[in-house]
Amino acid sequence: MKTWIIAAAWMAVPALASAQGLPTKKAEPAKPAAAAIATVNGVAVPQSRMNLMLQRQGQRGMPDNEQTRAMVREELINRELLAQEAQRTGVGKRPEVQTQVDFARQEILVNAYITDWVRTHPISDADIRKEYDRVKGQAGDKEYRARHILVETEEQANSLIAELRKGGKFEELASKNSKDPGSAQRGGDLDWAVPSTYDPQFSSAMVKLEKGKYTEQPVRTRFGYHVIQLDDVRAISFPALNEARPRIQQSLVQSRLEELVKSLRSKAKIQ
Repeated sequence: MKTWIIAAAWMAVPALASAQGLPTKKAEPAKPAAAAIATVNGVAVPQSRMNLMLQRQGQRGMPDNEQTRAMVREELINRELLAQEAQRTGVGKRPEVQTQVDFARQEILVNAYITDWVRTHPISDADIRKEYDRVKGQAGDKEYRARHILVETEEQANSLIAELRKGGKFEELASKNSKDPGSAQRGGDLDWAVPSTYDPQFSSAMVKLEKGKYTEQPVRTRFGYHVIQLDDVRAISFPALNEARPRIQQSLVQSRLEELVKSLRSKAKIQ
């Protein structure tokens, strides 16, 4: 998930002394002023803008040194000049430009909120272990390489089974008849997968097959009717917890964010 963290730098300035001739009064401290790297036509270019660009350049592998900072300063000055010219010529007032500005502002707010929410709702080691054990339990100790032909009706599936009994080639029938565009191009090949990858009806029929055999009856799922052939079976090599940890953590964060959005939608008035 892409997130942006914008760093801001502020520099305090001393309070000004009381003006001469005025009644004696304790001077109030001046408000902190943002440090600036340059002033362009009276407009300050803040240090925080340079910090952000340096951070992004650092993520691309550029070192933080005097040369880089000088280049970034010049780039920010050029951008400020162009932005001022865009405002002067009225480009900034165009509806399509305002839409892009509003969209960029919303994107930054969303990413900042997500970054903060993820930080305050961390995934614990116990959460990762629990999810790891759940997935490992579902995966079992074997994975299967199967082919299938997906059709719309039971009659079509029975017709294909009849063709197979007559000696028809599964790969050729899948290429010509399957409604699954991805696997049809590969003769119905679904590659290696654990049973939990598929619909329960599909996986239940698949694991009962002997290698090289196909289902004698159509298998119905929410997608339609399948004819399934089992090509091979092998013992599964499940990754260790430390190896799987980053993927599990990312998956858990994504799931929690989806639940957050679902909760917000349930409370919102959407018309």
